[in-house]
Amino acid sequence: MAVVSWKEILLLTGLVVGCYWNSLSCGFVFDDVSAILDNKDLRPATPLRNLFLNDFWGTPMAEERSHKSYRPLTVLTFRLNYLFSELSAASYHLLNVVLHAVVCVLFLRVCRLFLDRTSSLVAALLFAVHPIHTEAVTGVVGRAELLSSIFLLAAFLAYTKSTSADHSIVWTPIALTVVLVAAATLCKEQGITVVGICCVHEVFVAQGFTLPMLLDTLRQVLQGKDGFPYAVLQTLLKLIVLVISTLLLVIVRVQVIQSQLPVFTRFDNPAAVSPTPARQLTFNYLLPVNAWLLLNPSELCCDWTMGTIPLVESLLDLRNLATLVFFACMGFLAYHSLRYRNSSAKTVIMALSLIVLPFIPASNLFFPVGFVVAERVLYVPSMGFCVLVAHGFKMVSQKGNLKKISWLIIGVLLTTHALKTFNRNWDWESEYTLFTSALKVNKNNAKLWNNVGHALENQNNYGRALQYFLQATRVQPDDIGAHMNVGRTYKNLNRSREAEEAYLVAKSLMPQVIPGKKYATRVAPNHLNVYINLANLIRANESRLEEADQLYRQAISMRPDFKQAYISRGELLLKMNKLTDARDAYLRALELDRTNADLWYNLAIVNIEMKDPSEALKNFNHALELNPRHKLALFNSALLMQESGEPKFWPEANRRFLTYVEEEPQDANGYFNLGMLAMDANENPAAERWMRKAIGLQAGFRSALFNLALLYSQSKREIDALPVLDELLRHHPEHIKGLILKGDILMNHKKDTHGAKECFERILSMDPTNVQGKHNLCVVYFEERDLPRAERCLEETLALAPNEEYVRRHLSIVRGKMAAMSAAGHPLTATEGATVSAEEEKKPKRVEEEEVAEEEEEEEVVKGGEEGRGADDEDSGKGAGEGKNARKSSAESLGGMGVDQAESLEGSQPDKRTKGKSTQEINDIEEKRAAALKRLEEIERILSGD
Repeated sequence: MAVVSWKEILLLTGLVVGCYWNSLSCGFVFDDVSAILDNKDLRPATPLRNLFLNDFWGTPMAEERSHKSYRPLTVLTFRLNYLFSELSAASYHLLNVVLHAVVCVLFLRVCRLFLDRTSSLVAALLFAVHPIHTEAVTGVVGRAELLSSIFLLAAFLAYTKSTSADHSIVWTPIALTVVLVAAATLCKEQGITVVGICCVHEVFVAQGFTLPMLLDTLRQVLQGKDGFPYAVLQTLLKLIVLVISTLLLVIVRVQVIQSQLPVFTRFDNPAAVSPTPARQLTFNYLLPVNAWLLLNPSELCCDWTMGTIPLVESLLDLRNLATLVFFACMGFLAYHSLRYRNSSAKTVIMALSLIVLPFIPASNLFFPVGFVVAERVLYVPSMGFCVLVAHGFKMVSQKGNLKKISWLIIGVLLTTHALKTFNRNWDWESEYTLFTSALKVNKNNAKLWNNVGHALENQNNYGRALQYFLQATRVQPDDIGAHMNVGRTYKNLNRSREAEEAYLVAKSLMPQVIPGKKYATRVAPNHLNVYINLANLIRANESRLEEADQLYRQAISMRPDFKQAYISRGELLLKMNKLTDARDAYLRALELDRTNADLWYNLAIVNIEMKDPSEALKNFNHALELNPRHKLALFNSALLMQESGEPKFWPEANRRFLTYVEEEPQDANGYFNLGMLAMDANENPAAERWMRKAIGLQAGFRSALFNLALLYSQSKREIDALPVLDELLRHHPEHIKGLILKGDILMNHKKDTHGAKECFERILSMDPTNVQGKHNLCVVYFEERDLPRAERCLEETLALAPNEEYVRRHLSIVRGKMAAMSAAGHPLTATEGATVSAEEEKKPKRVEEEEVAEEEEEEEVVKGGEEGRGADDEDSGKGAGEGKNARKSSAESLGGMGVDQAESLEGSQPDKRTKGKSTQEINDIEEKRAAALKRLEEIERILSGD
């Protein structure tokens, strides 16, 4: 038995790289979206044990919507990819190419068992370049085929060493075979079929039996003429061990899926729900269809579901002839291989076992599968096909006059296949190129029209996407998903009436509830999203909120474990201010999925609305335990800590804001709140830096500009505050507190009474009842020595605020001053050039404000999927409407709860923070107020004097 040389390894590897290097430029397409992009099991934050509890797409195996494809070892390799390169598609494709090269080398090693050196190399070369493999190699999810094939071939090679030179049993290779079979099965289900291949090899190749010999031996044993020969007993013992091991694997596999088959619809596999004889005729016709793809891979298609292959509904259908020809050819080959003991017969029987046995799970003959034809499941069967081609080449090339022609044919075949494979890879570059290439092959598959529409939709090209979705409804009028896609696109185009009509059509196509029959078994889970999408559409109308709630409740009644319905209903109830019901909806959703960080976040938002900040913080922390970089939970939990007024929370709030700005470096709100935390901690340089960063990202950031100016003012840098206030008022000329602060600085530090007067007059033009602005204008009149006007102004101010004692006192001082000046014969108004000494200044009432966020900003919950994609999305993203292929839609309004604080000389503007303050803060405020009162007394003393 010849081994594989380094030259052959390099040849095969080079050929694989030459055919597939352009796959490295391809992205994540089709099933890759849900298996990679939307699969939380790839993330390091997800416990490793989840890989063994969830299916290939990250859905818990216990859930009905699970696809039941249990491939934890394959998902583990995806996770390793993510660990090294996160979502860089090139690394995933590179590993697939490497794995395909490994399969080719192992396949060459297997071929050496029953083909000569040249023929086995021809088989391996043909396998390396066959275009049918592009889906398995270039599609990232095809890794399941690659890994399963590696363990399958390794298990077979191990089993071939289970017989020693003296024909005794060697148990170590058998034990290794069982382990490798288990590994192959954990990569993809068809891996278990290698046991059948080992049995065929043991009986017809290793022991050299033919079918007549087996029948003759069995007849003699039954007639009692002779017992089982020793060789037969050894063979039976080995096969019994293999079969028992296989049964144990099957039992474990059945337990894993909890004895439930996945739910498929007539759109996935129309023949599976067709009556007799259409079901049997169609399934049998699919066998020659698959064989033709191996013989002539010129027209390849990524999706063969729905109407791609019309049903064979009659015995008179001419396509039945293809079925008869296929079975005749397979029967002839089986007859030849089972009747004779020569090497040719052994080669053919092994080729047939590689073709037939691994294909059985996908054949629909024993249980329905979720597709009609899938090119990737031909990866292992193509090995048997390549063995047959290589064996035929060997037989032809042995005839002298045909040797050159046979080599020429093989050369042309390898070249054309390699070129076809290379060009086919480009089709997998993006979803748009993939699905448009499929439409060139087949225009009767509504899913292809839908998926081209989805690709255009992802490019925000809604107009063109709508045309493809509408065509899908024409190709398959009863396709619920297509009508859902039409509705969603109309909504994106702001055509609500047409969107509602499309959703109603989709809703009318839903199977009706039959008493006593489980609804979930008759409908694809993502089709229920029609209720969610319709409710999400109509709830934009405030008068139809109850109608929307009824739709959510209808979806829940049809499927009590429909998590998305609870999420959407919870958000609606929050909007309707039914806080207790909203909380109950989220708690019910958490019973179904406690690992959903968005659900914990939404529950925290409800807690905030219910005035329960401690519970809100607890639920924010739950969300961050599940997803430490959950952006909304980071921001709003930090904001809640900041708003608490408890300094012990500030370091953690600061850390969360820093993590948030790492995730959202272009969001000015994060930097602004870092600035506010720094201001609270009296870290003025840091506060200035963060405020400047926020303003640099968002020109005219109202709160950041005002608080930066206030920071300068409090730091005795009033002159630096003026340009900041000018910018604030340029963007927000109505900002009253900014005008008050600017007027204060102009009056007290620039001695610009005219500028201060303009500020206060602008305030009164916008709000004539503003007491602070009015009082400060009175002070300006006094500074201008216009006492009568100051008196009238203070009288008007007192009328606005009759309970403000300081206004009444100032009015009394001005009147006393006027009386004294009249008695002394001095004029009551300032003469030209008259000035007031610095000691006689009366300072305007000053504002100090902290604006944590704009009043118009508000928190919003994460909507776990505003729009669920239709049934056609199942391949481009499993679990539609779960926030997975629907691509989680959330209004990420990051504002917090606005807080203003105003302190004045009189202390008449109360602190508006609703949260408690620390002792140090209270002391600071009291010191400020004491200083203010002292200053007021000094001013009054000056005014009372001559």
